[in-house]
Amino acid sequence: MDTSRPIIALDVPSADEALALVARFGDEPLFLKVGMELFYSSGPGIVTRLKEAGHDVFCDLKLHDIPNTVKRAAASLAGLGADLLTVHAAGGQAMMEAALEGLSGASNDPAVVAITQLTSTSEAAMHDEQLIAVPLAESVLHYARLARQAGLAGVVCSAQEAGRIAAATGDGFLRVTPGIRPAGSAVGDQSRVATPENAAGLGSSAIVVGRPITRAEDPVAAYHAIKAAWNTGRNN
Repeated sequence: MDTSRPIIALDVPSADEALALVARFGDEPLFLKVGMELFYSSGPGIVTRLKEAGHDVFCDLKLHDIPNTVKRAAASLAGLGADLLTVHAAGGQAMMEAALEGLSGASNDPAVVAITQLTSTSEAAMHDEQLIAVPLAESVLHYARLARQAGLAGVVCSAQEAGRIAAATGDGFLRVTPGIRPAGSAVGDQSRVATPENAAGLGSSAIVVGRPITRAEDPVAAYHAIKAAWNTGRNN
């Protein structure tokens, strides 16, 4: 998995809009995230079309259900060619293990990462709404250890937690970081954000970038600027 490329979050309402955006990059192979909005509006065919165009696809559908249901859903996504998919760590170890069982026999060897705490979740919201009493960073670390124990490839976390997770689980355990905002960009609905350079320095192993690319006047230029900043940070 080539994590030198920022993962572009195709958080757009239609397949036509997603494909038009991707077409602006020409023949450049991209790492693309298909989330709930695009998947639900366009159906599974959007994953197949992006794969046929030569791109890697991150199916970020955040599976969270009883183990058998998650196993079957993971098998369906693997059948579409997804390279990376997400489950909620809060679903428990048995559910995460079931997701891996669903991938057995997949031809492209997809990976699964677990959602820890959403980057839109603040510590106050976690305490008040989820009734989790420990600090947010400790909750994230607990979920990361649980995902590691279940055999997953990594977790989705903010850059602020990435270093502690690497120390606790090993550097080969993926820390996929959304909430990336270039310096000067609007934070939007995110609570725990970082610039591409800061994310690299804090220990993120992959970054996911949506609006700073997809809503830029020149998405291709924005992508390459973020990619350069990300790799400069990784190489320092």
